[in-house]
Amino acid sequence: MRQRGWHISVLIPARNEEDLLPRCLFSIQQARQKLADRVTTDVIVVSDCSRDRTRTLAEAILKDSGIVLETNSGIVGSARAMAAAAAIERCHSPLNRCWLANTDADCEVPADWLVSHLDFAQRGFKAVAGIIDVDSFADHRQWVEERFRLTYVIHADGSHPHVHGANLGVRADAYLEAGGWSQLPSAEDHDLWNRLRHGGHMGVSDAALRVITSGRRIGRAPSGFADALAAHHEIAA
Repeated sequence: MRQRGWHISVLIPARNEEDLLPRCLFSIQQARQKLADRVTTDVIVVSDCSRDRTRTLAEAILKDSGIVLETNSGIVGSARAMAAAAAIERCHSPLNRCWLANTDADCEVPADWLVSHLDFAQRGFKAVAGIIDVDSFADHRQWVEERFRLTYVIHADGSHPHVHGANLGVRADAYLEAGGWSQLPSAEDHDLWNRLRHGGHMGVSDAALRVITSGRRIGRAPSGFADALAAHHEIAA
């Protein structure tokens, strides 16, 4: 019996992201084109408390390659959970061959992003945590970029201690066994990652898996990456 191919769902929570969401979606479309024909994909955008054109733009760009959902939860963990539930419901592959690739609406993924995610999945990893870099520090004081790069730890072997919902992949069966995304307003990524590890699901942290995120000073989640970046303003050069 021929083994069914992999399916990858890209999951994106978005709140008032009309300016940056198109960049994100176009980069994902390019990444999808790099995958082999037997790999099926879709994109799930969850517009959360948006009051701009987030949903309209997402639907126009995705067309029939994904869906756009809406919620007014105002909680990023809930938005991610909604996206994951929809992805799993839409997946026609066995859950051990369904991969959930998570990113954020203000991110830009490289062309090989999904190929890299699939490589980890095919090597037997049930989860992967990548890293982020910043597109511009123009909104920050002159020393912030240097402070960020000095404190953003990457080990000599390419491993790292970071967990970002903007660059996190997990196999669908492991995701469900770990309990899925919690309804947390922030740190939902660390929460899921810790439960995956404690549940014995083999994961890997690899700095070669990298996405670009916005350097904006005001983010969408409390105590999220934007706040962490802005904290460097309080450190003297």
